Amino acid sequence: MFYTYILKSLKDGRRYIGHTNNLEVRLKFHNNGANPSTKNRRPLELACFKAFDTKLEAARYERYLKSLKGGKQLELEMSQMLKNADVAQLVEQLHGKE
Repeated sequence: MFYTYILKSLKDGRRYIGHTNNLEVRLKFHNNGANPSTKNRRPLELACFKAFDTKLEAARYERYLKSLKGGKQLELEMSQMLKNADVAQLVEQLHGKE
């Protein structure tokens, strides 16, 4: 399983979009400062994610979300992800592990 995820910086409120095959490990990677794009924006929390069967699908969705450049359409995509009860539950679980 692969995931496209959106992180939110608790420092400046900005978002980061990426993809991974392990959400928990990736969140720790970002919060440990290992990613130059998010290093100075820590701490970060998982805002939402969407699961895919293949890495290619996850990467394509990541590119699509990045093409939205924020705005109302990105907010709509995020709200659609969070309507999935499993997504919302895992997001809450990962917030508790930080």
